[in-house]
Amino acid sequence: MVTREVSARMQYKADHPNVVVMDHPLIQHKLSILRDVGTGAKEFRELVKELAMLMAYEATRDFQLVETTVTTPVAEANTYVLAGKKVAVIPILRAGLGMVDGILELIPAAKVGHVGLYRDPETLKPVEYYCKLPGDIGERDILIIDPMLATGGSAAAAVQFLRDKGARSINLLVLVAAPEGIEEVVRSCENVRIYTCCVDSHLNDHGYIVPGLGDAGDRLFGTR
Repeated sequence: MVTREVSARMQYKADHPNVVVMDHPLIQHKLSILRDVGTGAKEFRELVKELAMLMAYEATRDFQLVETTVTTPVAEANTYVLAGKKVAVIPILRAGLGMVDGILELIPAAKVGHVGLYRDPETLKPVEYYCKLPGDIGERDILIIDPMLATGGSAAAAVQFLRDKGARSINLLVLVAAPEGIEEVVRSCENVRIYTCCVDSHLNDHGYIVPGLGDAGDRLFGTR
């Protein structure tokens, strides 16, 4: 393996104001290991969890705070706490499940819903087979999570399903994105911010991200 020192900020760029590319060195380091074909299912799952937690820090940056007072062992202190923020984490099945625990470790009070989609191998269009959401979904800030943003069809469909159920505030967290997927979500999903660790080159003829990291679901769960 050839290595060279380089700032992660110089590697990836996004041309849309609603796309945030997370260029922290720890994220880029873990992502490199995640991509490696030699990384086994156990380590792959651990890395996806860790990356999801790191991404959640950035995705919650705009959460509002309120001032409060606490008593330390020494004196009273003026501090800040979250302003009653309600969060829903919505993995797109099945690969999105690998990101849930990392985010819940950071936001343990979040509720979790599920959207089940599969991509038709002929049309590459998403097909819904399951949708279960918190009853107060319209009152929550939503984090849709999925390791890959390829064609963008599944992500756009998930956003529409949630909006049909009353959701308003939606962010999308993905580990790897293709330009085609970003364009589709930006085009069809108004006011959705995309957080990603990187923007890769393109999609191949089978709709896979290049260079990508393979099939995230299969690598998470050890299937083929």
